Amino acid sequence: MINRRHFLTTVAVGTASAAALAACGTGSSSSGETGSADNPVTINYTWWGNDDRAERTRKAIALFESKNPDIKVNGNFTDFPSYWQKRATEAAGGGLPDVMQWDLSYLRDYGQRNQLLDLGTVNINTDAFEKSLLPSGQIRGKTYGIPTSTNAFAVYYDPAKLASLGIAEPDGTWTYKEFNQFLTEVGSKSNGALFGSTDYTGVWWMFNIWLRQNNIQAFTEDGKLGFTKDDLKKWWNLTADLRGTPAIISEERVTQLKPKSPLGSNVTVSEVTWDNFMAGYLGDSGAKELKLVPVPSDDPDNLGLFLKPSMLMVASAKTKFKDAAARFIDFMVNDPEVGQIFKTSRGVPASKTQRDGTTFEGTDKLVVDYEKSIEQYLKDAPEPPIVGFGTLEASFGRIASELNYGKVDVNGATDAWFKEAEDLIKQNG
Repeated sequence: MINRRHFLTTVAVGTASAAALAACGTGSSSSGETGSADNPVTINYTWWGNDDRAERTRKAIALFESKNPDIKVNGNFTDFPSYWQKRATEAAGGGLPDVMQWDLSYLRDYGQRNQLLDLGTVNINTDAFEKSLLPSGQIRGKTYGIPTSTNAFAVYYDPAKLASLGIAEPDGTWTYKEFNQFLTEVGSKSNGALFGSTDYTGVWWMFNIWLRQNNIQAFTEDGKLGFTKDDLKKWWNLTADLRGTPAIISEERVTQLKPKSPLGSNVTVSEVTWDNFMAGYLGDSGAKELKLVPVPSDDPDNLGLFLKPSMLMVASAKTKFKDAAARFIDFMVNDPEVGQIFKTSRGVPASKTQRDGTTFEGTDKLVVDYEKSIEQYLKDAPEPPIVGFGTLEASFGRIASELNYGKVDVNGATDAWFKEAEDLIKQNG
């Protein structure tokens, strides 16, 4: 279990800056690996996110350049889906950017194909990181990613909406049956004006938590599925009686509300997702407050919760500027001022050095306090998922949406997803 006593004492979050992305993957400088204030080396950095993250990131980049005048950072960002399309195109052409924000879902895909730099070969200080968290960035003994921050799963709810319906606030000690009853009560008492939540069984990471609650591995060490079709059927059947009722919002309605979420659109009372989405939900909904409690579990001693790197920092295996890339990564994950820039917008900072340099108030404090409240239930972070996991996660959500639409039943949905999974595993085996 992760020791969180000092991990949650304080929290920080970072931000960066950028111009336009120069030629991908190699950076530029006439002086080779070593630059100077008069002739700095140039590295390219890319990340995904919204305008708020871009603003914070530009500030962090400007701060880095002021402290490292021999290095210039050119930055670029896009939305999450487009981000991975661009990386796939660049990787195929051999030109990934020097430094990249990364997601755990794609680490093994690129790491095992020798497209990412082994960060154990460069100078990055990880002394301030929880040792049980670092394996999430490692593959076969090599470190390809350094966590910037962490997040955990939670149930969000709007206390004002519950009060208006005469429903007591939950304390987070609930079984799946009790959670479903809560969602049903919301839909019933609001006469359909509000929905309980989205269909939580359509979220891969919530399924992963349910597997952990039942002591089942998502994936085996040799890259195979660790669960059966019956396991997935049990999962998707958990909300079978709620689909098509006001307990959970329909996929059609969810699509109509985009780009806002149902909770951010004030159409649902709760949502099951990562805790670092708090600021976005509050901003979209205009709610006075939202609260966080643990996810349901049929075993009160095993909530299946863990700290997941909300994102990692990686470098291209082909970068010409390993030292500059390493210094930038070290700065982004450890520098206290970077923590003060980002607060918890990327999640709770993974480095204690960065956390200790940050003051948490308001929304940021809510996230920190939630993770402190679940400290006793946290287990080790998962290792990087199998090659192709990003595709499997996307297909999990897509097939679950078809289930919600009523286009397929649980048996058909399970067969469809397993076929895609087994084909992908065979292809990458």
